[in-house]
Amino acid sequence: MSLRFAILTVSDRSFHGQREDKAGPALADAVAQRGWQVVARGVVPDDFAAIRAALLAWCDQDEADVILTTGGTGFAPRDVTPEATRSILEREAPGLAEAMRAASLRITPHAMLSRAVAGIRGRVLIVNLPGSPKAAVENFAVIADVLPHAVQLLREAPDAEQGHAHPHHG
Repeated sequence: MSLRFAILTVSDRSFHGQREDKAGPALADAVAQRGWQVVARGVVPDDFAAIRAALLAWCDQDEADVILTTGGTGFAPRDVTPEATRSILEREAPGLAEAMRAASLRITPHAMLSRAVAGIRGRVLIVNLPGSPKAAVENFAVIADVLPHAVQLLREAPDAEQGHAHPHHG
């Protein structure tokens, strides 16, 4: 199943040209390695309204199946990506964020400082990832295998329920 991704880098320094965005391109490579398509990329500052506006535009134009954000998920005062994301979600998908934190905890205790959220707006899945290129790609790898099924369910594909069949129910 071909999936369409949009990648939003949230970083004051990258937005103002003070630091090259490395996480966005690293995620784009990880998406492409799975044979999926990156249809949009953007960089916004650590600003609630800017993050919210970018996410809304991509969701409401139905450009992407999955939006990945990178950055702004920690404890710093300007880390507002989870709040901006949550402000537009219709339904949360906490299992994705829980799985990423659990896997990351095996790598670093700092994973428990992640406030990343994941959720759904319309038929689009939005997932917050860390700002470090290495951590963003590691976290993406944790959830990547379930994304085709998640998108199938969101798109109400007729064969989506097959993935749910319990062995003893056929």
